[in-house]
Amino acid sequence: MKETVLDILANITGDDEVREDLDMELYESGILDSMATVEMLLELQMQCGIEVPVSDFERTEWDTPNKIIAKVESMG
Repeated sequence: MKETVLDILANITGDDEVREDLDMELYESGILDSMATVEMLLELQMQCGIEVPVSDFERTEWDTPNKIIAKVESMG
């Protein structure tokens, strides 16, 4: 699951650094924005079988690769 999430993040952001710094602040650094977030959630739904309604999305729970991996694993 971890590799799938990191692949999705690297593809969406075009930045392989997300694989190396799992505590990187994705929103503060400007790597993820609202459009990329929607794309990420759609990819996670298709590839990991999890569904996160945008209305339930809490950015602080998804702002680093580690947090995204933990969230996906807890929902899977």
